[in-house]
Amino acid sequence: MRIFAVCKQLNPRPVSQSSDFRGNPLKLFLLIAVICLSAFAAFAQAPPQSPVPPGINEVYLAKDDGSGHAGDRASIFLPTDIPIYCVVQLETAVPTTVRMNLVAESVPGVKAETNVVSTSYTTKDGQNRVNFTGRPNGSWPPGRYRADIFLDGQLTKNLTFEIKGTPRQTASVKGFQPKPASKSWSAGKRWLITSFRTTG
Repeated sequence: MRIFAVCKQLNPRPVSQSSDFRGNPLKLFLLIAVICLSAFAAFAQAPPQSPVPPGINEVYLAKDDGSGHAGDRASIFLPTDIPIYCVVQLETAVPTTVRMNLVAESVPGVKAETNVVSTSYTTKDGQNRVNFTGRPNGSWPPGRYRADIFLDGQLTKNLTFEIKGTPRQTASVKGFQPKPASKSWSAGKRWLITSFRTTG
């Protein structure tokens, strides 16, 4: 933003000899310098800027690449696709608390919109990527799920994905219910455990 000051003499009157700067250019220069510095100091003080909230550059789900890392992006998985990765790439590398809630939208034997698991990680300076990893004990129960991503407590993004199973696999998960307010859920011998790995 540029600000220009224009001075205009409203009531011209003869200048007395005592205030005439024509005879002393040093006084004129000093007066102009003082006026310019005062105006610059007044306008140079910009209001403080509020910190920019963190944002997500990209977020995606992926299958394992065979070497323990996130591979191909996907939105449809098989019950045997273990683990499933949720990769969150942040816009900045400032410390941010990233939370992922895994929600069962439509899974046979599980109440709709059940928050299955919640896990979070606070990045450190220089880290701008968080990899959440989901791994059941056994195979994934078929159904439709959603990963809700929060940055510093604000819902920022969600991804819906599906575990495709055979009708027999779908019928075998009846009565499969998560434990409330836990990082793991189970029914019988089934467990879902999430962990995370970060890279800066």
